[in-house]
Amino acid sequence: MFRNLMIILLAFFYSDFLGAQQKQEPQNPSPMVEHTRAHVRIEPQHFPGSTFTSKDILEKPILFYWPEKAVAEDSLDLLIYFHGSAFVPQYAVNISQRMLALAVINLGAGSLRYENSFKKKDRFHKIVAAFHDSLNSGYSNSQRHIRDIYLVGFSAGYGAIRALLKNRNVLDRINGVLLLDGLHTDYLPENTPLSNGGKLNTEKLKPFMNFASLAVTGTKTFIITHSEIFPGTFASTTETADYLLTRLGLQRKAILRWGPLGMQQLSEMKQGRFTILGFAGNSAPDHIDHLHGMFEFIKLLWESPLRVIE
Repeated sequence: MFRNLMIILLAFFYSDFLGAQQKQEPQNPSPMVEHTRAHVRIEPQHFPGSTFTSKDILEKPILFYWPEKAVAEDSLDLLIYFHGSAFVPQYAVNISQRMLALAVINLGAGSLRYENSFKKKDRFHKIVAAFHDSLNSGYSNSQRHIRDIYLVGFSAGYGAIRALLKNRNVLDRINGVLLLDGLHTDYLPENTPLSNGGKLNTEKLKPFMNFASLAVTGTKTFIITHSEIFPGTFASTTETADYLLTRLGLQRKAILRWGPLGMQQLSEMKQGRFTILGFAGNSAPDHIDHLHGMFEFIKLLWESPLRVIE
């Protein structure tokens, strides 16, 4: 029964491609279960601060939150988070030393659901404007403002980020991107892994390739974390990370290091402000580890120094 639960969890969080009828593509989620790594979880809790819900921009409500310590600040950075419950990113923002506000967007399973929602080019600007208005509610001079904007996508949430990175006006406003075990594409021919002669659909990776190039030069910040999970019928996060590295002529370093909440890091690449961190694990809990480790990973968006691999 526990094994079946893990498969269901993995299928939910890793559900990636939806067809025209929002039908989930077949996949082969790993049935593996392991009990060695800690898989520590952030517990749901109440976080002091201010919240505001916007119901008229997307098909599902957007939760805005800024912690109590930031309520009196004149300027805040805005973290726009895609896919999953609000309490984990709220925890990350609440304990951060940086003055951060948060927008939580949870549209359900499937990257295409997120991507299609953000093909409407005005939606990003409406979200930012709605947060600015809520931030200044009750302030007659409206002097409080948003400083830097960062996008964070867990699992299928990368679909929204892919759509946003295609929009030049949005791209200019984004300071950094963090992908938490969530960058996929399909195989060509369909459902044909690389080991069977398939290729990656690189067209879907172009926006991320372009952003990675900007990060290498230090213009933007791009952080990718990935597990070892192999979905089987579409490209894994390891394979897409390898593609970006190959195209940019970069190489990982093998390392052994503890990550947040008992995660085990196996590899690392840092060039300019582009960082890829590889972690052990081919099970559902390993995937969800990346979400709960968000409070550590977001630090890399503004703290990672410019560094060149020797």
